[in-house]
Amino acid sequence: MAKINGVKPDGVTPAEPKVASPERVAAFRTGLSAESRAAAYLMAKGYRILAKRYRTPHGEIDIVARRRNLIAFIEVKARASLDDAAYAVTPRQQQRIVNAAQGWLVTHPEHAEFELRFDAMLIAPRRLPRHVLAAFDAST
Repeated sequence: MAKINGVKPDGVTPAEPKVASPERVAAFRTGLSAESRAAAYLMAKGYRILAKRYRTPHGEIDIVARRRNLIAFIEVKARASLDDAAYAVTPRQQQRIVNAAQGWLVTHPEHAEFELRFDAMLIAPRRLPRHVLAAFDAST
């Protein structure tokens, strides 16, 4: 069907494609880079990465990692400083991660008997990542 002045003959104007702002694109890329750094750091510490960016309707887990009989659900935060990154893991976000972890466990029942832990991986420029063990628990 030919368009005349951007309008199809049936009178429907096509929707404008959504374009992310440059700030959102930069934040997305920073997040991907931080998650890659965090995964590499965890592997160097002996963890095996089971999932990255695991999404459910109830939330997302940045990294699911295993070490021996432990499953760690890890939230990665990248900020200008490690302290800023630590404060970015809000109680609301913690609850979304806990909910997503429950979904992950339902789809991976072979890990149901493992020890579970909720960690944070803090990333800042020109600093080694900081792995905060048991940064929060499922009761938050």
